[in-house]
Amino acid sequence: MTTDPAATPSATPSAAPTAPAAQAAAPRRAPAGAAVLREDVTDAIRAAVLAELAAVGFSRMSIEGIARRAGVGKTAVYRRWKSKLHLVLDLIGAFAVDGLPVPATGSLYGDVRALLEVMSHLLRHPVASAVIPDLLVEASRNPEIADAVRGALLDGQRRMAEGIVAEAVSRGELPAGTDPDHALDLAIGPLYWRQVVVRDTTPAAYLDELARSVVAGLGAARSAA
Repeated sequence: MTTDPAATPSATPSAAPTAPAAQAAAPRRAPAGAAVLREDVTDAIRAAVLAELAAVGFSRMSIEGIARRAGVGKTAVYRRWKSKLHLVLDLIGAFAVDGLPVPATGSLYGDVRALLEVMSHLLRHPVASAVIPDLLVEASRNPEIADAVRGALLDGQRRMAEGIVAEAVSRGELPAGTDPDHALDLAIGPLYWRQVVVRDTTPAAYLDELARSVVAGLGAARSAA
């Protein structure tokens, strides 16, 4: 009978490694569940989330419903996201401004206009109209959701506003101490109202006028100070 050489003890007992040493020397195998996640399945789940949100809203949305709509098992969803909140926040991340460069046009008006252009484009993303309004309602009831949404939606925008204000201060267009959050409110508030709440169009002329109004508003605040 032929024996497996790998399973045959060494002919010299003294040369055999101890059990701990043998375990340390042996290559570690990847866990059985460490397979690469299929991108087509991930895309199908994301599409199912959008459809489920549009059909039943965030509060009634369930992992079971998402899996059923995507044609996968619940395990496929949980291997990617640990809860429906994390799944939705991942979708929001698809149009968050994190990682985008701060506008650097050389003027406050130009920077504000560039910011409005970026945000107008992002607010036209299907997630904005299908997810954000519903999440904001849920955020009013759930502090965990409120914190998560605030981080996903505001952090990148605030970073851009801080950069725009800092550059304007260095050029003498705004005084030191100008509040970036105030600038962000002036710029993004009307845009969000028009595109997400009223669902009206935002032609280039509207963005031009809004940028001028923001600059004028910040200038008025400077004069009042």
